[in-house]
Amino acid sequence: MALDRRPRLHSRPADPAGPSTVPCESGGAAAGGAIAPVDTAALTTAIPPALDTDCWILSGPTAAGKTALAIAIARRLDAEIVSVDSMAVYRGLDIGTAKPTAEERAAMPHHCLDLVAPSETFSVAQWLAAAQEAVAAIRRRGKRILFVGGTPLYLRSLRDGLAPVPAEDPVIRQRLAAEAAAMGPAALHSRLQAIDPAAGARIHPHDAKRLIRALEVAEIAGRPMSEVWEHGKTDANAASPTFTRQMLVVDLPRRILSDRIDRRVEAMFAGGIIEETEAAIRTGGIGPTARQAAGYTEAIDLIEGRLSLAAAIERTKTRSRQLAKRQLTWLRSFKDAIWITG
Repeated sequence: MALDRRPRLHSRPADPAGPSTVPCESGGAAAGGAIAPVDTAALTTAIPPALDTDCWILSGPTAAGKTALAIAIARRLDAEIVSVDSMAVYRGLDIGTAKPTAEERAAMPHHCLDLVAPSETFSVAQWLAAAQEAVAAIRRRGKRILFVGGTPLYLRSLRDGLAPVPAEDPVIRQRLAAEAAAMGPAALHSRLQAIDPAAGARIHPHDAKRLIRALEVAEIAGRPMSEVWEHGKTDANAASPTFTRQMLVVDLPRRILSDRIDRRVEAMFAGGIIEETEAAIRTGGIGPTARQAAGYTEAIDLIEGRLSLAAAIERTKTRSRQLAKRQLTWLRSFKDAIWITG
């Protein structure tokens, strides 16, 4: 494998057809002292784990082949893997989130997977607490840490920490949600752009959840959320060069990535995402946060008769391409990252 700091692109073999749906604890049997499942009710700290020279980061867009590459790199580094994927935290949602298979987890310890039920919400602060616990345990075992995933919000929190933003206000939140339902999220996006252009540029016009939160924070705090974030973040890792200099990014030519996304989505629907969704519905449902994973909202719409199979597949492909585009836009800002080209 050749490493090149220039943002050049290359192709890699396709991912396996689909992940195993066998649940697994955070560390796996090979962890040599696996971390117990996280009690999310006890996760209150939002301080990121301290990055040091024992930490590496592997990122890239969805369907770029990060999992197989991560295992190979972790073996070379004598590291354990900490997932940086906001959808992989949900138990039982394995196919649509392309989690590592049971065999891959047995081959290399993975952390921060399968932390909560699909019906639950899960915040970036909770992920930071789980990651901090995992990193501490890995260091006690004398191993390096390889953070793997492409969720920009999680990566940003790992780099910057979190600002002490106001708690949710149910009255404001319900009002904004009603406005989004009546007028569409694009109306909220226009309002956000007027009061907080930085947040408006960052949040997609159809992302109602994040639009509501940004407007809610601005109303409670009396200033834009981006300003609250910038002045209040912990900067726990801001002085560390590790995040960029030991950050690996895998990327593919657009045509090849699009083809891989198509094949992955087709494999998801052929491999059981509909049955997986039905099982989650029977055992508590899939909450609004978990539904953000491409494929599950479409599977629900298919099950409830609002979409045909072909339409569900095409819509999932479109959402996956949009996700890949957002991930790459964010990742390309890291000029000193090591771009993997061979």
